[in-house]
Amino acid sequence: MKQYHDLLRSILRNGTEHHDRTGVGTISHFGFQTRFNLREGFPIVTTKRVPFRWVAEELFWFLSGDTSETNLRARGVDIWAEWADEAHTEKFGRPAGDLGPVYGYLWRSFGGNYPEQNGVDQIANLVNQIRTNPDSRRLIVTGWDPRQADNVDLPPCHTLFQFKVENSSTLHCQLYQRSADAFLGVPFNISSYALLTHLIAHVTDLEVGDFGLLRPTLGRVLGFLIRGLEVGIDRVGEDLVEGAA
Repeated sequence: MKQYHDLLRSILRNGTEHHDRTGVGTISHFGFQTRFNLREGFPIVTTKRVPFRWVAEELFWFLSGDTSETNLRARGVDIWAEWADEAHTEKFGRPAGDLGPVYGYLWRSFGGNYPEQNGVDQIANLVNQIRTNPDSRRLIVTGWDPRQADNVDLPPCHTLFQFKVENSSTLHCQLYQRSADAFLGVPFNISSYALLTHLIAHVTDLEVGDFGLLRPTLGRVLGFLIRGLEVGIDRVGEDLVEGAA
């Protein structure tokens, strides 16, 4: 996928080194933007393995409002396991498997008293607004709650997304990420939000348009990962996959 390879090249050519909480360090390029025309096909990186079922299962998990890693793992997806063991959850007073107010809770019960589902259902509001007020400039879902950011091990990296309805027929999506792992996480994020755009378009009787991502920090690509990026860039893959969604 050309857009993804352009992103990797930009990090390697223009990025600067930073220290981070992991101790690994990052090469960061602030404010890089990518864009995909979903009318031409589905964006999925083909030069490395991106398990589409995992992408879909995680997204459905988010949309359900669930924050139990145990439930996600029961679907055969263990990508959240690192933050779900007792060593990570007990410091917040939660049992193993309970990730706390992460994406699903923030999307479906923002501002609530976790674990009670008594906050704002942003997804339901979004769908209703697209249907009833498609010209609104408030078609936004936020995953960043400053009150909760320190109450979880991994606060949301894909932080805010906004939709736009064009000519009463086409749905565009723009995602802002505060941080992104270019080698591991970004291919997942690209396909996940492309799928989300397709789903929202489907339930609101619209056609998909463009999907854009704006990322301020891209990294954890020092050392041997740099060679991995270089290998990934050199591989030739499909641009957009036709008929994938």
